[in-house]
Amino acid sequence: MRQAKTGWKWAIALFSLLLTVLIWRQGLQESFERPSVAPKISLMQTEMAVSASSYIPEKIQDVFLGSEPQEKLYQDLNKIPLEQLEDRQRLLLAVLAGSEDEQKLFLKKNFRDKNFETIRTYILDMQKGKELSEFPGIDEIDLDPFLYQISCSNLGFTDEKCINQKYNSHSAIKLLTSQLLPFFASFLGSIILIRYAFIFLRKKNTPWPEMIAPPLSLIDMVLLISGGFVVIGEVVFPALIIPITDLLFNNLSSPLKESIRVFIGYSSMTIAPLFIIRNQLTGLACSGIDGGWLQWKIKPIKEGLLKSISGWLMIMPLVLLTGWLMNEIIGDQGGSNPLLELVLGSDKFIPLFLLLITTVVLAPVFEELVFRGILLPVLVSKVGKISGVLLSALIFALAHLSVGELPPLFVLGIGLGLMRLSSGRLFPCALMHSLWNGVTFISLLLVA
Repeated sequence: MRQAKTGWKWAIALFSLLLTVLIWRQGLQESFERPSVAPKISLMQTEMAVSASSYIPEKIQDVFLGSEPQEKLYQDLNKIPLEQLEDRQRLLLAVLAGSEDEQKLFLKKNFRDKNFETIRTYILDMQKGKELSEFPGIDEIDLDPFLYQISCSNLGFTDEKCINQKYNSHSAIKLLTSQLLPFFASFLGSIILIRYAFIFLRKKNTPWPEMIAPPLSLIDMVLLISGGFVVIGEVVFPALIIPITDLLFNNLSSPLKESIRVFIGYSSMTIAPLFIIRNQLTGLACSGIDGGWLQWKIKPIKEGLLKSISGWLMIMPLVLLTGWLMNEIIGDQGGSNPLLELVLGSDKFIPLFLLLITTVVLAPVFEELVFRGILLPVLVSKVGKISGVLLSALIFALAHLSVGELPPLFVLGIGLGLMRLSSGRLFPCALMHSLWNGVTFISLLLVA
């Protein structure tokens, strides 16, 4: 009877592993077709630079804004194929264009938005030599502040009429914050890394706690990751639940509907892995093990918080360096996480709150429970610390199904794995992961 049960376990594990290979292969291939958010973020930052130019001292403008941000915005927009331009981008190009021929090319097709069409009429009238009438006030035409300012100014109206000082000052603050935060974090993290390297070379580092792993096999891990996380969590449950979600919330506006879809979809993805973990750990005696098999060890909270912050600071320069090197060597591979696009496109509280809960609470807690709570300790017990950390980080990166983000996520996974080994606790890992996602979330909000 036991042999039959073991045989079924092997069969299910191997079948799940085969499906995982096929699913991940398909997902990674499809990631090449997903557009990267990097160009969109770059355009948003350049727009902020144009707005912020009047508030940042000239001596440091080249550092934070680059030279001629308005010209850079035009060149970046001009790189987008004409047929792929959004109406707003096409209008911006027409406003910024240096010749009438270019303007006529971008204005050849009418705009669906009547407010855009108003600006188009102004530009065409100016080309015909007509004297332009008074430009509409900001409360008379429904344009975003940047498009209003750039259109008004480039049509020859006065700064007093066109410039929104409050908007420009906010743009300057957001731009400086978005650029200085990763810089100072990376600088401080590099100092901490050098310090730890010096301590390690002098062999004065504190010995790491003993890694306590539940008595589970590698087949159990295949069932958890392949069967629970991938096949059921990423494919079966979403295929069943997402259509119901779309049906129930079909009448909602797009940002809210998409954020609810993401929240419910991710929540449903956690059900099968959590059930498998509970089933695997049930009956395994953990008496005398501080924190149980999962080793959460939330207290002392202050120590866990300090460890997570230092871990985040140290991994920041390494992840950014990896991303930069990949972009320099291979170029932008696309395949950005769709959540990034949703955050950039949402401006309402409820959609952003749901996305925040998903990325900063649900994802870190669940993923750390699976990858550093169960998978890493078992791998370490079977193949050793170095191989265990590298394997768990690779599986963690692959599970996100993005070729472009795979190397940085691999480095992040190594950092989280080392945090688990060095602290002997899962709580700092979840906090460090949450901090990473939270800072990324805030950075996107600053740009958007």
